[in-house]
Parts: sequence; C-alpha cells; structure tokens
Amino acid sequence: MSAKLPVQLPLAVGVTLVGTYLGAADYLGLAHPGLPAPLAAVIFGAAIVGAAFLLSWAAEAAQMDISAGLAIALLAVVAVLPEYAVDLVFTYQAGQVFAEQGHCVTEGASPCSLALANMTGANRILVGFGWPLVVLVAGIAAARAGARAPRPGTVDFKPAVSVELAFLGIATVYSLTLPLRTSLTLVDAAVFVAIFACYAWRLAQAPAEKPDLIGVADWVGAKPATRRRWSVITLFVVAGLVILACAEHFAENLVATGEHLGVDKFLLVQWVAPLASESPELIVACLYAARLKASQSLGTLLSSKVNQWTLLVGTIPIVFALSAGTFSGLPLDGHQRVELLLTAAQSLFAVSIMLDRRLTGLGAGVLFGLFGLQFAASIVLSATANRWVAIVLSGVYIVLALGQIAVRYRDTGRTFKDGVTTPFDKLGSH
Repeated sequence: MSAKLPVQLPLAVGVTLVGTYLGAADYLGLAHPGLPAPLAAVIFGAAIVGAAFLLSWAAEAAQMDISAGLAIALLAVVAVLPEYAVDLVFTYQAGQVFAEQGHCVTEGASPCSLALANMTGANRILVGFGWPLVVLVAGIAAARAGARAPRPGTVDFKPAVSVELAFLGIATVYSLTLPLRTSLTLVDAAVFVAIFACYAWRLAQAPAEKPDLIGVADWVGAKPATRRRWSVITLFVVAGLVILACAEHFAENLVATGEHLGVDKFLLVQWVAPLASESPELIVACLYAARLKASQSLGTLLSSKVNQWTLLVGTIPIVFALSAGTFSGLPLDGHQRVELLLTAAQSLFAVSIMLDRRLTGLGAGVLFGLFGLQFAASIVLSATANRWVAIVLSGVYIVLALGQIAVRYRDTGRTFKDGVTTPFDKLGSH
C-alpha cells in the first residue's frame, strides 16, 4: 500500500480542467474563446478520458466495501459511463428531430443514424481489439515470467465467469432478433434492462474477496474506511460532473470535425469516440494482465461487454422516447440493421469460444483478424461494399459460433447452468 499521492491522479484531473471549464461556461452562458471543431473535439475528448480514469479508480477502490462480483459489475458500468453519455447525446438529438419533423431520417450521418453508431462500434472494439490485446499482453508477461506463469497465450478463468458468459449469451440470442425489426422499441428496452437486472442480482450473491489494487486505486483503498469511502464518492462526483459538462460538446464537435476535414462522420462516431471513452479501461486491464492477473482483467472487460449489450442498448429506446415524446421506437434503416447483425454475430462467436471458460491465443487471434478485416473495410470501401462485407462476416461469425457450440455442447449446458443457478460456494469448489 502506498501513502504517497500517485502522479496519475493530478494528471488525470489536469486533463479534465480545460474541457470542463469550456463546457460549463457554455451551459452557464459565460464568455469563452471559440475553438475550431477539431481542437474542441480533442479537448473535450481528453476531458472524458481523464474522467474515465477517475471512474475506473473509484470503482476499483470500491471493491474494499462491496462484494467482489458486484464490484466487477460496478467497475464495468462506471468505466463505460463516458460512452453511455456520448451515445445518449446522439439518441436524445434523434428524439428531438423526430419530435420536430414527425419522422427520423436514418440515412447518412443524421442523429438517428449516429444513435447506434457509437454503441455498435464500442462493442466490436471491446471484443475484437480489447480482448485480444489483453491476451497478447498476458502472453508476453507469462513468457517473461517463465515457469512461474500460467500457460502463455491462454487465459483461464475461474468457474464464476460462467455468470458473465451465461447472461451475455442470453442477451446475444435476443439481440439476433433486432436486425429483423424496423425500430428499437421500449419492449426491447424492458428485455435488455431485465437481463442486466438479473445479472446484477446474481453477482450480488458472490462472496466478498480482498481486491488486488494498483496505482491510484491502491492509494485510495489504503485509506481508513471513512476517508476511503468519501474519496471514492468524490472521484465519482467529479468524474460525473466532467462527463456532464463535456459529453454533448465532444459529440457535437466530433461530428463537426467530420464536416471540417471531409471525414465520414459515421466512422468518427463509430470508431474514434469509443476509443476515447474505453481507452482507460483497456489500459487498466493491460496493467493487470502484465502482472499475470489476466483472468481478472479480461473478466472486467467481459463484464463491460455484458452491461454494454444489455443496459446501454436498453437505455437507448428509453432516452429516445423521452426526447421525442412518443412511444415509437428508434427507427432502424438497413445500414443500422446490418451493424446490429454484425455486432450480435461477433458477440455470439465470442461466447462460443469461451464456453470451456478459457480464451486461447488462437481464439483471440480469430477475433482480432475478423474485427480488423471489417474495420479496414469500413474505412477503405464504399458504403455498399462495406455493407456486403459486414453481411458476409456476420455469416462467418455465426457459422463458426454454431460449430463451436456443437462441438462443446456439454460445456454449453454446464456454463449456462453454472452461470444462472449454481450457488457461488459450489462454483468456488469446482
């Protein structure tokens, strides 16, 4: 435990100051210098990254006071709050367009089109880039550690990871119906939120464990109970205020940057915004993997995937309905349905290769290769060609997933049973 203030904390706070001031000044009607859209996007994006670090440290330190399983879920939720904020800004704007015009044009980079761009991009980055990155870092760390390390190139999980896999599987199976719809409705919201609620309730039954903290989280966690809890609350509040002040401005300036630079706005929202909001989580995960804690770090990213694919998706139609003043669902065009199909198919494949509660280097390599192929196609190909690539890759994901499930059908039943019903004390004894 370190008593010295880690330099990372003032650095993270420092990068939030300019963006927070500009955002707050705009909301309060105070004078502030006008900035070009690209520079403003960088400033507000940096503030969101700083806030995401604060959230991650606070959630890790909170493990000192709540159950381990619930702490992982909390960490997963708060670590992607910046992404929630950016995505819901576009959703709210889409609702406003619908309220004014009575319909919502979904072609191109309209708010209705952008409402799902950030969510689908973030999910695919997390699984296709984040998971393989952790496996790579863990493999390098294991190779350096030699005989003291687990098998290089493979991340083995404790049986309790069945909870994440089971609920992610349930959400994924339901999400495969979304590409067949013309709107994302409040019924979908109820289903996804219910899945997340059941997931959180299940994790709340997990026994408490002493966390292994590093850096700022270790410094906060070492404080006496009262000071520690107030420090955690302060980090949460400060980060929340930063996100509140900067999220909308980051989203608007990111879109304006696309117009200014001639870059496709949809691609900026789908790929750049999620990288900004999820980079702290990926950095923390890699730090744990480098310390031969790959199962814990990848477990956190897996929990993040669960909450993004349940709570975030479920929140979108709710915000749209409140903004538009209607019970109509968020309209989905052909492009968005293909994006949802590809994201759901990738999720299904990711679950299928982890049914035996391990992620191998081969599985991570396939995840990264297929993600990289679609990422490159989205940048260099026309919209029509990219759509066909996405459809073909969706089919590849689904065929590979069904093959894995058929080969591991015993693992499928065991993982689902362990994740949903098996008591945690029995999971721990496996």
